[in-house]
Amino acid sequence: MADIDCLVIGAGVVGLATARALALAGREVVIAEAADGIGTQTSARNSEVIHAGIYYPPGSLKAQVCVEGRKQLYRYLGERGLPHKACGKLIVATSSGQRPALETIAARAKASGVDSLRYLDTAEARAHEPEVACEIALFSPETGVVDSHAFMLSLLGECEAAGGSLALNTPITGWRREGETFSVDFGGDDPATYSVRSIVNSAGHGAPRLLGRLDGFPAAHVPKQSFAKGNYFALLGKQPFSHLVYPIPEAAGLGIHATIDMAGRVKFGPDVEWVNDDQDLVVDPTRAEKFYAAIRTYWPGLQDGALVADFAGIRPKLHGPTEPMPDFRIDGPAVHGVPGLVNLLGIESPGLTSSLAIAELVIERLQA
Repeated sequence: MADIDCLVIGAGVVGLATARALALAGREVVIAEAADGIGTQTSARNSEVIHAGIYYPPGSLKAQVCVEGRKQLYRYLGERGLPHKACGKLIVATSSGQRPALETIAARAKASGVDSLRYLDTAEARAHEPEVACEIALFSPETGVVDSHAFMLSLLGECEAAGGSLALNTPITGWRREGETFSVDFGGDDPATYSVRSIVNSAGHGAPRLLGRLDGFPAAHVPKQSFAKGNYFALLGKQPFSHLVYPIPEAAGLGIHATIDMAGRVKFGPDVEWVNDDQDLVVDPTRAEKFYAAIRTYWPGLQDGALVADFAGIRPKLHGPTEPMPDFRIDGPAVHGVPGLVNLLGIESPGLTSSLAIAELVIERLQA
């Protein structure tokens, strides 16, 4: 008999969604979080966008969980009255040379089950956003924004109401498989070792490092990790947009786009800056020059001095700068051969949108 039935490592949005789903399914759940609060890394440092499921290869795990997760997320937020807004977004082609890329996006989205996109010509795009300059655009009415912290607090509250518990300031300092359970060393103010029946490794940036410390775990299933910093700049003065505005995506991200928060304030980002670790969260103000140039391709009216450094986040990448972007990894025993363990690896965007659907898959793979 294990001391703990199910341990979820990491209290980001995906870890919280998973813990809630497990608790509602009748599992005894403990969430161990190394930080002093929930959602302090990727979950707190992003655009807070509800993605429609447009960009991902048809048939991929990303496409599957984003499309299903978006439906579940809107339903969840609506039923609970949580702050969100289906404001829609424009993906803009600013030259004729970008039109094929826009057509590829539209075809990929349709193949993934997103059939709500529609083309806008220049005049129609300007009718939606008078200050946007483009030749043609795709409009996605199902894209929106959410108060991610309110969502995470709701997930935690429902997990706790179903009997789950949260331990903050509790890093995992060691773990190993012993017989039918895991033996896990918990750090913090009251270090202790407990036996655990099932574990979900949802440690975000720390997930691959943590997996590498699991005694006897096959090294072939521990991915190489890279970190891509995304910097954001806020806009001073009059707010120009009522929809999100995205350029054509770039290799490691979706380009420097305009998002709006629940108060209607506009911020721009993220860019892609490859860094050596996940602690570099200071925005270099000199990067504004790159932002001005990128933004003015679709918003030529941006005034000098209107951008101010805001915040940065780190994407937990499973690929480097010159490598193709891989799919999400939700690795259960069928993949790595260790009973009772599911590893969530490389869960960056659209992880927030996908969180409720990812949680369902975790349960399936723990039971497999």
